[in-house]
Amino acid sequence: MKIMNWITVTSEEEVQGIYDSTDYSIIYKHSPRCMTSLMAYRQLKSEVSAVPNISVPIYIVDVISNRKESRVIADSFKVEHQSPQLLVVKNGECVYDSSHEDISLQDTFQFIQ
Repeated sequence: MKIMNWITVTSEEEVQGIYDSTDYSIIYKHSPRCMTSLMAYRQLKSEVSAVPNISVPIYIVDVISNRKESRVIADSFKVEHQSPQLLVVKNGECVYDSSHEDISLQDTFQFIQ
């Protein structure tokens, strides 16, 4: 199995679908105007392509273009908004989150069982 492609979140309905899912999902909140966010995104893309054996959807939210959806994610999963930010969610709960330089796909795997 290969990891799924990045899925762009552009609506509140998509956020609700992630919230309602009983499966694990990864959400990456990203600002294209922030150098830290761009570096974290580049690192994540590299890590994703190196992982051949997991099939967890990875959602990406542009916090500039999709402010409303970004806010709904923070409110729905009860996390403080940050950017960049990586969330692991399941059953409407955030089971892990990291932000800024702490973002690492490898670190998230311990929370996906």
